[in-house]
Amino acid sequence: MVHETLGTSAHTLSRLHDDGPERVLADLLHTATRHLDHVHEQFTDAAKHAASVLTRAASGTRSINYLGVLQNSGTQVDILAARRADAVVRLKETIDAYREVTAAKVTSRQAPRPRNTPPSTPTITPPARAARGR
Repeated sequence: MVHETLGTSAHTLSRLHDDGPERVLADLLHTATRHLDHVHEQFTDAAKHAASVLTRAASGTRSINYLGVLQNSGTQVDILAARRADAVVRLKETIDAYREVTAAKVTSRQAPRPRNTPPSTPTITPPARAARGR
């Protein structure tokens, strides 16, 4: 998600900035990315486990209520899905904050500096006379 939005990895962003707000946000972005990756891995593992239990139950090799394994797996998948969705929202917010801060810095660097000389007076040219043709 970070690479698609910003064109580079979250880890690389930290090395692009010296100390300051950009560096802090880049570090937060890296942490949010690692957190989402970790929660996503837990989610996929739990979902695979639940799918495995369901597959074995469907094939008749395991009872569906064997010690409540499926109930536990379903609850765990639901909790991890919610945590994953929250991590995605937090990562998007961090990306937006990073983009806003870095764009503001780029804009302030590119903004023209005011000149010390007063602006010149505009030149007013008289309108051209229309030729009268009869």
